[in-house]
Amino acid sequence: MPDWVYAIILAVIEGLTEFIPVSSTGMMLLAKKAMGLPDGFWDTFAVMIQLGAILAVVALYFTKLWKQVVSLPTDPQARQFALTVIVAFAPSVVLGLIFHDFIKAVLFASAEVQCISLILGGIVLLFVDRIAPRPVVDDPFKLPWQKALVIGLFQVLAMVPGVSRSGATIVGGMLFGVEKRAAAEFTFFLAIPTMLGAFILDAWESRAQLTGETMPLIAIGFVVAFLVAIVVIRAMLAILTSRGLAPFGWFRIVVGVVGLGLLTWA
Repeated sequence: MPDWVYAIILAVIEGLTEFIPVSSTGMMLLAKKAMGLPDGFWDTFAVMIQLGAILAVVALYFTKLWKQVVSLPTDPQARQFALTVIVAFAPSVVLGLIFHDFIKAVLFASAEVQCISLILGGIVLLFVDRIAPRPVVDDPFKLPWQKALVIGLFQVLAMVPGVSRSGATIVGGMLFGVEKRAAAEFTFFLAIPTMLGAFILDAWESRAQLTGETMPLIAIGFVVAFLVAIVVIRAMLAILTSRGLAPFGWFRIVVGVVGLGLLTWA
């Protein structure tokens, strides 16, 4: 198939999976492997188009987010929200810079690691869905900074492909008393600086691959991921609110087991 078709397929997968607890990076890397795409540019593509999906959050929550921004000089609550996002973002900045090369060179190259992470993460989702304590915080704009830090530390786990960033942060929030929808929405907000930082870092380190031939593919992926994510965010929140984490947990387990089976018998 032409490269633009591969770009659309991967971007649809990104848009479908970025905000549900199933690991968009793991899914895209497994799809890349299944389609026989080479390492290098397509790994960079998988990271960079995530920003398209993240901008869907900005579009859907623009009014609320803009209200926080313009209220920063006068509203203590807006400053508190900004502090919680910064505190939650900090662990990924530090550890991401330290381990970025290792993660991309070693863990991104291992489909087995991705499948095992999907299975283990699915089991964790099923378990946490049952044992999470009663929530004490139900507003993502009013998180105490201590809970935000915990969510940020859980986000670090998502540096391993197959460990969902949204799954890790939602689990971290639920275990420490944040209502699941509020945890999911805070995860969306935290994704904005996190994925923007990953986009800038990867764009700089992979700048040699950003050519006149590859940039149109990234642009296609960016737009497709944005459009698909717009639809998925609302659906994900509806499923999470009504059925919890279990559907996502079972989905991860099935994909991980099938992936390991295909790798074993290929």
